[in-house]
Amino acid sequence: MNENLFASFITPTIVGIPIVIFIIMIPSILFPSPTRLINNRLTSLQQWLIQLILKQLMLIHNIKGRTWSLMLISLILFIGSTNLLGLLPHSFTPTTQLSMNLGMAIPLWAAAVIKGFRHKTKASLAHFLPQGTPIPLIPMLVIIETISLFIQPMALAVRLTANITAGHLLMHLIGGATLVLSSISPTTASITFIILTLLTILEFAVALIQAYVFTLLVSLYLHDNT
Repeated sequence: MNENLFASFITPTIVGIPIVIFIIMIPSILFPSPTRLINNRLTSLQQWLIQLILKQLMLIHNIKGRTWSLMLISLILFIGSTNLLGLLPHSFTPTTQLSMNLGMAIPLWAAAVIKGFRHKTKASLAHFLPQGTPIPLIPMLVIIETISLFIQPMALAVRLTANITAGHLLMHLIGGATLVLSSISPTTASITFIILTLLTILEFAVALIQAYVFTLLVSLYLHDNT
């Protein structure tokens, strides 16, 4: 079986033109703006979930931090819906691309840090040097804290990319093994199919959890700087 494991992670094209922009726009169709006085059950459920998630994210924020509520809820809805759509057969998952995840993480992290230096300059600078640090260790600690600050967006992007990619690869491998074993040993194939079903259920949970973790970490970075 000479199938490329990473073929599903290649950006799809039509006539040589990448269509990832259209794929990214698809999740917005799943959350239409309500136009009726009385919403249907699906729209009401969506609004209830959005309000519940938003309430949890905004508990730790002050008034300045709550101005980011629309950004944070849009972020979690986009990542969650994109991850779930990527579990459909023969679909492409944009969040498996490190470049896209960095494109989300770096601007949000930079905006939070700039906001902190603008409104809490002394507190932001104090993070580089913990209180009571011995004088000989000051240069080393400043360098370490600076590196840890700049590594935050990379950690955000790599965490999301690695978790989604690993899950898709594992499902691909187990699915291929199930297909091969179906003609060799039906009993073993049925066992691997059960494992694949359980893994698929787990991946649905991972898709939502990773969206929440990404948004929660951005929210915590914002909280530290407001």
